[in-house]
Amino acid sequence: MTDLNFTRTELFIGGRWCAPISTDSYELVEASTGKPLGSVPLGARGDIDAAVAAARAAFDDGPWGRTTPAERAEMLRRFAAELQSRGEATAELISRENGSPLATSYGANVSVPVATLNQYAAMAESGWFEDLRDTYLGATVVRKVPVGVVAAIIPWNFPHLIAMAKLAPALAAGCTVVVKPSPETALDAFVLADAAEAAGLPAGVINVVPADRDVSAALVAHPDVDKVTFTGSTAAGRLISEVCGRLMRPVTLELGGKSASIVLEDADLDVFEANLAATSFVNNGQACVLLSRILAPRSRYDQVVDVVARVAKSLVVGDALDPAVTCGPMAGRVHRDRVLGYIEEAKTSGARLVTGGGVPEGLEDGWFVEPTVFADVDNTSRLAQEEVFGPVIAVIAYDDLDEAVAIANDSDYGLAGAVWTADERRGVDVARRIRTGTVGVNYYQMDLGAPFGGVKASGLGREFGVEGMTPYIEYQSVYVSADYKAGEPQLNL
Repeated sequence: MTDLNFTRTELFIGGRWCAPISTDSYELVEASTGKPLGSVPLGARGDIDAAVAAARAAFDDGPWGRTTPAERAEMLRRFAAELQSRGEATAELISRENGSPLATSYGANVSVPVATLNQYAAMAESGWFEDLRDTYLGATVVRKVPVGVVAAIIPWNFPHLIAMAKLAPALAAGCTVVVKPSPETALDAFVLADAAEAAGLPAGVINVVPADRDVSAALVAHPDVDKVTFTGSTAAGRLISEVCGRLMRPVTLELGGKSASIVLEDADLDVFEANLAATSFVNNGQACVLLSRILAPRSRYDQVVDVVARVAKSLVVGDALDPAVTCGPMAGRVHRDRVLGYIEEAKTSGARLVTGGGVPEGLEDGWFVEPTVFADVDNTSRLAQEEVFGPVIAVIAYDDLDEAVAIANDSDYGLAGAVWTADERRGVDVARRIRTGTVGVNYYQMDLGAPFGGVKASGLGREFGVEGMTPYIEYQSVYVSADYKAGEPQLNL
């Protein structure tokens, strides 16, 4: 960690490090130990104004607005290389901030962001931004032009992965960005600024300003912001959506989930067990895609409960920096107490506690919660309906396939899901009946080349794949003669 400073005193605005207007700061605490980790400055409304103005100038008048897609692709690759060179230190820092096990942190917050930048660099070079269509009067040049200044609001659970799901397509499209990280993981957000600066991205293309809720609201409503992209709670997403709707401002919302994992009667439970840690306990349960409702047929219900309990008991709980640990702490004290509150309520709801249910013995100093499994859960209970965001699993019985699908769909959310079966085609047929944005058959793993997002209270819009670029462009149709020949697309001339 010698290359990273745990205390930051400046904001990154307009390509330079500058003192914030306010003296307010946020003190970070290491999740595994409860000890001080560092601090970051919190931006004021004037800092947001400066960041948006810098992004506006870079888009309207600066060199970024005059770059070709090929030039942007080259800068994205340099950005990726700078992030890769900082990878081990970044993964360790994020594990300290939010408790993510070290291997999970590296994969999610280093490997995936680097791959995402390179993916969108390739897309930028593909000729995607312009095509020529014949018409009955002549021809039309259909252009995909950047939407403008983007406000990107990032949560704490997978901070670099989620930041890059927004930054990479926005930059590839030609937009400029104001990044508002969660204060809980703002230290690592400044690593993004370090890498962008080292990669030579022009001033104002990326700006980083941590802020509290009121100042963040000012960013969402700022008159010079053209697009908002947010990942976080459904409650906050609804408020942001209301503001953007009133302002006629496009918004992408990647929100919560309460996803179902349907075990069919013919499922291979060895396959189910082998994947369970990754699907239902990933990142200590701090993942929006967590398959936290496991639906089991009554004919095999006890077997499924035993498998889930066995996996929960096998997880190694401890310091996120220990390579042997597979379940680290919650990100903070308040969140840990919230998760424990759900557990205590479930104990009195009629559900049966199978394993876990409290703070692990000997780990009272950090924000730890035992991997917890409840059986005989009623799908109408809070445990089954609300996002706990911790290592807490509800196992629910069903009688037949129609009931299983009905239970899976009986949720305000619709983000992820899985079907476990020996017949993959049957699994796909069942997946088609589940109202959710993504479904896995006999595994669940996000595909960076395919659209990711949710329905219902899980959000609006999609990230990743070519569909992840479309939220950052607008269409322009230029009517030309039949003799027109399309050339190299130029944006923001």
